[in-house]
Amino acid sequence: QVQLVESGGGLVQSGGSLRLSCAASGLTFSTYAMGWFRQAPGKERELVAAISWSGGRETYYADSVKGRFTISRDNRKNTVYLQMNSLEPEDTAAYYCAADRYGNTPESPPEYDYWGQGTQVTVSS
Repeated sequence: QVQLVESGGGLVQSGGSLRLSCAASGLTFSTYAMGWFRQAPGKERELVAAISWSGGRETYYADSVKGRFTISRDNRKNTVYLQMNSLEPEDTAAYYCAADRYGNTPESPPEYDYWGQGTQVTVSS
């Protein structure tokens, strides 16, 4: 059975950094594109960053996080990361990782096959 388990969330001050991890099991990790989404209360789930399958040569970033967030993957560890720097209160949300088989950098939630349970990120001003 496929499992995606996020970790690394927490409370941080504005301007701080966090590194989220998503450990995958039960799937051939290298064949899946991976995405990080976030959802704040009362708002729709939005794609933050995505990385293509295999070597992850292609990446996507939402305009709001470009230059601050970096997505990466380690296929040996079946893990995808989201390095978040210069965090702002507007980044406060639950963050979810998701997997899409043989995807490029899919931007729409329905394109993803599997989802994690999420990890909360709270940025105080």
